Amino acid sequence: MNILLLNLLLALAWMALTGQFTGFNFLAGFALGFLVLWLSQRTRTTAPYVRKMWQIADFLLYFLWELLKANLRVTYEVLTPTHHMRPGVIAVPLDLETDLEILVLTSLITLTPGTLSLDVSEDRKTLYIHAMFIKDRKEMRKLIKEGFERRVREVFE
Repeated sequence: MNILLLNLLLALAWMALTGQFTGFNFLAGFALGFLVLWLSQRTRTTAPYVRKMWQIADFLLYFLWELLKANLRVTYEVLTPTHHMRPGVIAVPLDLETDLEILVLTSLITLTPGTLSLDVSEDRKTLYIHAMFIKDRKEMRKLIKEGFERRVREVFE
């Protein structure tokens, strides 16, 4: 946690030095601070932080890629005269344990066009999802578990 605070302070210092207080400049300062920390302190304390930042970056890039694909698929479905939808509801068993992890997973699924998180079972072991395009239920479960759920679990470990 101390390294995250140091990285945030380096990002703020970068913004102050450049005189540009924008979101993009903050992200640039954060990335530059991350690089400085990584190069200057290759110790046991920075290794978990660096690994976690890479996991978060992988998580965000995966979500953005899935978001782009889903948007294109739904757009194609809306704009073409023939419909290829096979909507349905599937139950996905959950390995996530905390409420925050489940909340993040359900939010990601709901934010992705063509899918909607409907409900979580009382024991928090099953997530019910409505999807517009279900060709194979097993494949859909596998995509959710190995895609979104695995990355959410990695980020919150």
